[in-house]
Amino acid sequence: HVQLVESGGGSVEAGGSLRLTCAVSGHTSGAHCMAWLRQDSGKGREGVAAIEHNGTATYADSVKGRFTISKDSTRDILYLQLDSLKPEDTSMYYCAARSGGFCGYLLHMSAAFSYWGQGTQVTVS
Repeated sequence: HVQLVESGGGSVEAGGSLRLTCAVSGHTSGAHCMAWLRQDSGKGREGVAAIEHNGTATYADSVKGRFTISKDSTRDILYLQLDSLKPEDTSMYYCAARSGGFCGYLLHMSAAFSYWGQGTQVTVS
């Protein structure tokens, strides 16, 4: 089993930055590829960014050029750097993983991800 714990959310003004962190523990080999998704109250989860085992990154059009996904494989940590934040980026952000590949291809299919963190809130005013 894989455990995911997010941190780093908070409240910022428009144009500001945050860095989200997701610590991976447990059967870490089960997190073959990983992603960040977000969910507003009453809405479905929206794919934000994904990173494959080989480091290839995929982004939603709405965040391309503003967000950067990265990982530190030696420490089993996933990051999401959020720059040039907009009020519409306000959401609960979740770290997710799957044991198969193709996280980028499946980024907009939340059901494809087996493991989830508890979420961290980002609020942009």
